[in-house]
Amino acid sequence: MAVPICTRFTENYELKEELGKGAFSVVRRCVQKCTGMEFAAKIINTKKLSTRDFQKLEREARICRKLQHPNIDSDSNTKKIIQQNILRLHDSIQEENFHYLVFDLVTGGELFEDIVAREFYSEADASHCIQQILESVNHCHSNGVVHRDLKPENLLLASKAKGAAVKLADFGLAIEVQGEQQAWYGFAGTPGYLSPEVLKKEPYGKPVDIWACGVILYILLVGYPPFWDEDQHRLYSQIKAGAYDYPSPEWDTVTPEAKNLINQMLTVNPGKRITAAEALKHPWIYQRERVASMVHRQETVDCLKKFNARRKLKGAILTTMLATRNFSRGVGRSIIVKKGDGSQVKESTDSSTTLEDDDIKEDKKGGVDRSSTVIAKEPEGSITRQNICTAFGGPCTSATKFSSDDSTQAFVPSSALQARRQEIIKMTEQLIEAINTGDYEAYTKICDPHLTAFEPEAMGNLVEGMDFHKFYFDNGNLINKKIIVIPYYNYLQLLVLGKNCKAVNTTILNPHVHLIGEDGACIAYVRLTQYMDKHGQAHTHQSEESRVWHKRDNKWQNVHFHRSGSCTGSGAAFGFSGSSHK
Repeated sequence: MAVPICTRFTENYELKEELGKGAFSVVRRCVQKCTGMEFAAKIINTKKLSTRDFQKLEREARICRKLQHPNIDSDSNTKKIIQQNILRLHDSIQEENFHYLVFDLVTGGELFEDIVAREFYSEADASHCIQQILESVNHCHSNGVVHRDLKPENLLLASKAKGAAVKLADFGLAIEVQGEQQAWYGFAGTPGYLSPEVLKKEPYGKPVDIWACGVILYILLVGYPPFWDEDQHRLYSQIKAGAYDYPSPEWDTVTPEAKNLINQMLTVNPGKRITAAEALKHPWIYQRERVASMVHRQETVDCLKKFNARRKLKGAILTTMLATRNFSRGVGRSIIVKKGDGSQVKESTDSSTTLEDDDIKEDKKGGVDRSSTVIAKEPEGSITRQNICTAFGGPCTSATKFSSDDSTQAFVPSSALQARRQEIIKMTEQLIEAINTGDYEAYTKICDPHLTAFEPEAMGNLVEGMDFHKFYFDNGNLINKKIIVIPYYNYLQLLVLGKNCKAVNTTILNPHVHLIGEDGACIAYVRLTQYMDKHGQAHTHQSEESRVWHKRDNKWQNVHFHRSGSCTGSGAAFGFSGSSHK
C-alpha cells in the first residue's frame, strides 16, 4: 500500500471540489485543518512554466501579500478596521512541481451578474458599487500597486448575502510602482478598458486604473461601454481620442454629477485625470444620498443582461466560427503585429482578450494562466447564457478569457478528454435527429430556452429564444401544401424531408470539439444530408455548422449555433445550392 507523501500544503489544508480550471492551474476549495476555515487554492503546475513565468508568479504572490493587510484607522484610541475590497492571499506554498496560492473563497459570483438579478437597481446603487471599486483601487495605489486589468470579470462578491462586499481579484498583470512614477511597463490589459497612454505606448502609472474605472462606471449606469467597435484599430482610435458621448434617451435620466465624475475619469491626459482618493470625495459618491438618483433603471438592467451574455459567450462563439472556417486546415493563428520598436503585441480578433506584450515570447513555453478566477461556481455553471447583443454589432464589447480544450490537458487524462468530446458529438447527433424527425419536444430538451443563433435566413441578425425555431415545427405542413420551401436548412428537413421524403441520411463530417473547462464545449463540423424527395429525386446538401454547448445540472444543452450558407429565394422547388442527383 502506497504511503501518501506529506507536504506543507497537505499537512495544513484538505482539498475539496474543483471550482475552476485553466491551462496550467486548477482552483479547488480547501479547508484549513487547524481552523476549519474555507479558502480557494489556486494550484499551478510549475513543470510547464518558463523562467519568465516564474517571475510573473512570484510578482503576483508578492503583490497579493503586500495588499493583504486591512487598512487601520485610529479614532479615539480605537482601531477601526476598514472593509477591504480586495481578494486576499492567505498563503503561498512552493513545492516540487506545484505552487499553491491560497485566497479568500468568494461565493457571490460576479458583481455584474448580481446586479441583473436584483429587483431594484438605481443610480445610487451604481454609486455604491463604484465606491467599493475605488476604495480597492485607492488601497492598491496607496501601496504602490497598479492593477492594470480592471474589468467586470475581476469584480466579485464576497457572498450571496444582500449587500456583500465587492472584491477586486486577479493581480496577474499588476505591477509595483514608486510613488507617482510614470514609465513604460509594457502593453498589458484588456482592449476595451485600456487607457490612451497605454495605446500610445507612452509612460504610464496609476491613472490607467482610473480610466478603467471610468469605463466600468459608464457600463454600470447604462449597461453598455463608452468605446466599442468590432475593428480593434478603430476601437483604439476612439479610446486615444477619448471619443465617447451620452446618447439619448438612456443618458437623459442620469444626473449631471454622475456624468461629471465619468468625464474626470475618462480624461485623455493622465496628468489631469482624477485620482482614486479624489474620486472618493466626489459629491456623487461622498454625498450619494443627496445627489444620486434613486429611480429604478430597468433599461440599464436589460442592457447589462445583454452585455453580460455577450462578454461570456463571444469568445466561444468566435472560436467556433473560426473553427467552422478553418477546421479543415487546422487551428487559426493569433494575429501578431510588429511594432515600431521591434516588440510584438498580440491582437485579439474579439478586441477584448487580456493581453500582455511579453506573453508572445512565452506562448511556446507555456505561461501562468489567469483564466481561473478564485470564485465558487454558480449552480448554472461558468458559461452563463441569458441574452446577447445584436449580431456582432451594437454597443457591447466582450471581455472573456477563453480556454480551448488544450487548457484542460494539464490536469485531465487524455482518455477522459476523448470521452467528453465523444459525448458532445453524440449530443449533436441527437439534436439533428430531433430536427430530422420534427420532434419539437426532444429539441427543446436539448436546447437552452434562450438559444441564440446566426442563420443566413435571419438576414444577418442574431435570433434568440425558441419562437423562431418553433415556427417551422408548427407550420411545416402548411408550407409544404403551398409548395413554398424556405431554405432554412435546419428546418427544411422538418418541412420537406420528414413529411415528403422516402429516405433521409445525415452525416457529420470532420467534427472538431473544443472543451471549455468542465461545463462548456463547442463543436464545428460539416453536415452532409442526402435525401429522396417525393418525386423520387435524390438530393445532397452541405452546410458548415458550429454549436456551443453548456452543461447544466449534469445535462448538456445547446446555447448557441452558427451556420454558414447563403439565403436563396423561396419556392426553389426543393432545390439546393449543393449537388443533386437522380
